[in-house]
Amino acid sequence: MRFLSAVALGAGLTTFVAAQALASTLPDSCGNDKVTFDVNHQQPQATVAEAEPEPGKARIVFIESVDTTSCIGCGVTARIGVDGQWAGANRGNSYFVYPIAPGSHNLCANWQSKIGYLKNKVSMTSLAAEPGKTYYYKVNVSLASYGFDLVPVNEDEAKFRLKIASLSIPKPSH
Repeated sequence: MRFLSAVALGAGLTTFVAAQALASTLPDSCGNDKVTFDVNHQQPQATVAEAEPEPGKARIVFIESVDTTSCIGCGVTARIGVDGQWAGANRGNSYFVYPIAPGSHNLCANWQSKIGYLKNKVSMTSLAAEPGKTYYYKVNVSLASYGFDLVPVNEDEAKFRLKIASLSIPKPSH
């Protein structure tokens, strides 16, 4: 009986360790899983669409759009990674702007959570950035289905989303 208990305990511990390793493994385009963000909001002073990228750079506007039909006031923190480093995070219907060098880049969005199956929600895409251009990406979050997706959006949709969003002020916390 002790032998069977030890085998069951060992199998359970192995499964737990494997699940923990999986929970903390993110794609190379994301960032270090130990970095989390606290996100505050402020109302933007000017429209993002009016600003120009820095000379010789492009910029990406990351917008989070949360379907709150099933949960009013709920927010999801979505960490955004660019080429293996966290660029920032959004929480709820919000956005932030990230300057980027021209060239090919790998983008990642990850649902920041302590719950394993939510923490494993990751969406990735790539971008060939040109100097002087602005690119818009939206993180779609559905709380009803726990859907999570990073997708490019056109300028018209982005301008609409920005009108109803707050500016994110993400601060890394460990």
